[in-house]
Amino acid sequence: MNTPATPVGRIAVTPGEPAGIGPDLVIELAQVARDYELVAIADPELLEERAALLGIPLKPHTYDRNRPAEPGRAGELLVDPVRMATPAIPGKLNPANSAYVLSTLERACDGCLNHEFAALVTAPVQKSVIAETGVEFSGHTEFFADRCGVKTPVMLLCTDSLRVALLTTHLPLTAVPAHITRERILETTTILNTDLQRLFGLDKPRIAVLGLNPHAGEAGQLGHEDAEIIVPALDELRAAGIDTSGPLPADSAFTPAALANCDAVLAMYHDQGLPVLKHAGFGNAVNVTLGLPVIRTSVDHGTALELAGSGKADAGSLRTALELARAFCTRMAA
Repeated sequence: MNTPATPVGRIAVTPGEPAGIGPDLVIELAQVARDYELVAIADPELLEERAALLGIPLKPHTYDRNRPAEPGRAGELLVDPVRMATPAIPGKLNPANSAYVLSTLERACDGCLNHEFAALVTAPVQKSVIAETGVEFSGHTEFFADRCGVKTPVMLLCTDSLRVALLTTHLPLTAVPAHITRERILETTTILNTDLQRLFGLDKPRIAVLGLNPHAGEAGQLGHEDAEIIVPALDELRAAGIDTSGPLPADSAFTPAALANCDAVLAMYHDQGLPVLKHAGFGNAVNVTLGLPVIRTSVDHGTALELAGSGKADAGSLRTALELARAFCTRMAA
């Protein structure tokens, strides 16, 4: 790869589900000048058609990986072409384009692995329509972990004032207790601690760990997992020099006083931590995948099919995800 115009170089962005708001958001991003090169991994006809529908000027240029990276100009966008099977209709899911969506993710991830791109930023995908084709797909986090050969990825969502990581991600609630294990707690918390240092620049992160059960088990009266699994694991982590507190009752861990004493919260399951975070910063929160050999950030929302092509989609979360990816790249390059 040629010497980049800035320490960041190139960042890849995937528009996600073509019938959703992802293409709209990528077009919005392209309206602002950038001091790095942004490359959309997408069908250029999709972006041109959606831009015309939105009434937004867009000049797509075919991406050439052999050319030096250059700052992006407002209203222009480099596109690495991946073709859809059939034209996308805003708001109308079509399983025929699921392979296209997966191909964009594969291309972006592989480009990061071979250092062509410094980071990748993803717009939302529709998991249900991918599943209709018979492909097992539980989410971006798991997909990129598998592609990168990583056993334990960690999902972290963050706003300006709050960071929440998940011990388990896309599981039915009935399956969660079986996945609360000593090994998983040790691995996840260690990854969280390492990447809070590496990506966020925190010297000694303070991690608040939630209990699984109400009142963190109420001394065994409301479940055994907190006392028998979580407590010993946290003792082991503290002995290894990782600053953890807990297990804390989830109903009081998000008070201002409690959050003042931590840099991140580790929740046991998806809907234990994310409702609080999205209440605090929906539309400007960012999803970061930790534990990968690449930098990946994403939005905090779904495909919003009903808004696709309407001009009403808010690009705030994708814009913030891009800004955070750039900040991570700058820190890593320093």
